[in-house]
Amino acid sequence: MPNEARIVFIVSDGTGITAENFSQSILAQFEATFKHIRVPFVDNVDKAHNVVSSINQAAAKYGVQPIVFTALVNSALNTIVDKANGLILEMLQTFVAPLEEALGMKSTHAMNRLHHNADTEAYKNRIKAINYSLAHDDGQSNQNLAEADVILIGISRVGKTPTSLYLAMQYGLKAANYPLIPEDFERGQLPKDLAPFRQKIFGLMIDAERLSEIRNECRPSSNYAKLENCRYEINEATAMMKKQSIPWVLTTSKSIEEIAATVLQAIKSNKTILG
Repeated sequence: MPNEARIVFIVSDGTGITAENFSQSILAQFEATFKHIRVPFVDNVDKAHNVVSSINQAAAKYGVQPIVFTALVNSALNTIVDKANGLILEMLQTFVAPLEEALGMKSTHAMNRLHHNADTEAYKNRIKAINYSLAHDDGQSNQNLAEADVILIGISRVGKTPTSLYLAMQYGLKAANYPLIPEDFERGQLPKDLAPFRQKIFGLMIDAERLSEIRNECRPSSNYAKLENCRYEINEATAMMKKQSIPWVLTTSKSIEEIAATVLQAIKSNKTILG
């Protein structure tokens, strides 16, 4: 199927979300179109055979082997899926065997091991961080800002909300975000509630053309979305951040993951990555 998306199965005994994210990172290296089919909770023989049937049907329909990423701990289930008419890529086996040798120990080979995370302190902290970020989205609350790990600022539609939630969900960081509005530009100052926490502030910025496109999607033909207005807000916000010595990143061509990584390096959180 030269002009059609290549079928990709992600088969997991858990949710398959991590395996899907990994597969997308790998496939992003290729200039091709893929259709992802995630098959979660494959935790018994019957489900494994059903997966094989689905893979074989796809191979017959499109005349080309589907790509199959598997994240199955149970070797018996892996053996069943391995017989499907697809390009089988065993993710766990690829990494677990070398790690067993390097660590000098056997893995637990326990299905749904990530489910145990719900009882850990780190998981509970992540839930608290999500609730915090939701409560402090778009300047809704100025309470408990001292608890924030980072405060994102920027004009409307630069990616503050998704970045805040990503930092909370993935890293357990309490991320508040505040919009910069015309009144802030007139004063030439940050919102007064943020002044005591300037060391926690990180800015997001975007190209005017892209900002205008995004705004036109939600409020077409409005002054809010006009290119001239977008340029004004961007110039004012940039000048304010430079005046206040606030670090910022251009989000125009960056994914949420890339934006978050930049923020993490800037705040040098000990929960995250080396910077």
